[in-house]
Amino acid sequence: MSGNGRHAAKGRDMWQESDVIRWAVRIEAEYREMPGLQLTDREIERLWGLDRSTCAAIVNELVAQGVLVKTDRNAYARARR
Repeated sequence: MSGNGRHAAKGRDMWQESDVIRWAVRIEAEYREMPGLQLTDREIERLWGLDRSTCAAIVNELVAQGVLVKTDRNAYARARR
């Protein structure tokens, strides 16, 4: 494992589950701090330097938990609680 928390597997980087959880917590905090924030998958990937599959895992988990909702423009916004 390298210092960035990734494992090299079959020539590709894979995040550990604990890293995905940490990212989910961080991204949820960002959405709480900026209530009007709406980002697409690509914008989330670029903003936090995530690969597509890691981003999808994080976003799917946050949607499943009711933290984020997908908007009509295919962006993710903080869910009203």
